[in-house]
Amino acid sequence: MSLHDTARAQQGPGGPPAGAAALTERLLFETKRVIVGQDRMVERMLVAVLAGGHCLLEGVPGVAKTLAAQTLATVVGGSFARLQFTPDLVPSDIVGTRIYRPSEEAFDVEPGPVMANVVLADEINRAPAKVQSALLEVMGERQVSIGGRTLPVPDPFLVLATQNPIESEGVYRLPEAQRDRFLLKIDVGYPSEEEELAILYRMSVDPPAASALLDPPRLVELRRAAEAVFVHDEIARYAVRLIGATRDPARYGAPELARLLTYGAGPRGTLGLVAAGRALALLRGRDYVLPADVRDLCGDVLAHRLVPSFDALADEVAPRAIVERIAAVVPQPRLAPREGDPGVDGLGTAEGGRAA
Repeated sequence: MSLHDTARAQQGPGGPPAGAAALTERLLFETKRVIVGQDRMVERMLVAVLAGGHCLLEGVPGVAKTLAAQTLATVVGGSFARLQFTPDLVPSDIVGTRIYRPSEEAFDVEPGPVMANVVLADEINRAPAKVQSALLEVMGERQVSIGGRTLPVPDPFLVLATQNPIESEGVYRLPEAQRDRFLLKIDVGYPSEEEELAILYRMSVDPPAASALLDPPRLVELRRAAEAVFVHDEIARYAVRLIGATRDPARYGAPELARLLTYGAGPRGTLGLVAAGRALALLRGRDYVLPADVRDLCGDVLAHRLVPSFDALADEVAPRAIVERIAAVVPQPRLAPREGDPGVDGLGTAEGGRAA
């Protein structure tokens, strides 16, 4: 019996699959043994893992972006590869190349380091566009093409990329098509004074190390448990309305945003918002998605998919601020009289709803 089947048999009324809920709690705990603070970043990274999407971390140097990616890779298990992006990289350094074997008088395909379960693309904006584009097929199609041969990447496959937003010398901005391949873009800020003191005590001498809690087969089963989380029809419609408001904000009550947007989010954003909502619900101990789950993820799922207009750039209006305004004007559906009350079954017993 799989983890999902066992968990379903053990779950209580209105609760999450017991095995999956306990395992996700252990994943959070093990990651936070190493990462001090940054609770939102850790939660969102695990959302990406459970939803089967890629994750982009952006923040100033020294805020534990690389450490968080390495820790998460250790916790979820499987093979791991770290790619340090530099301006002199070429695509074959990542996806692989053909090598001539003199003993056989023939060419052989040598896969690149991207053939791993978890790939850390460190400082992805330091490599030129052709190298960044080499990841497009891998991230989107989960395969690489070398010398006429197509090789599938391992399953599961996850790309965790980091980038530094404060430098303009020797960096190459990610194009829109590349950013859209990431399920989430997480903005990593500075820690508080208390968290920084804890960092000093914990990491200055004999820093802790994470342990592997999963392996690839168990991670696949955990993702299936996330895919089985219930999504009410009204919540699916709510996600569609949020995406529609990025394309035609005037129709949804925010005409002032029309001049700030050149392009809105595409259907991949809709799929990503619902998938991430399922994963976040599972992390929060539920087997159904609440409107608040979708609302909380709006900025991380949608902001990097928007193309701001020249007016927005001139006025220094950040895409995340545009998303927050959209989330404020698009009303959340109310599906139960006391939605969110742990004593009410809520979405799990809502009549007339259906899973998305």
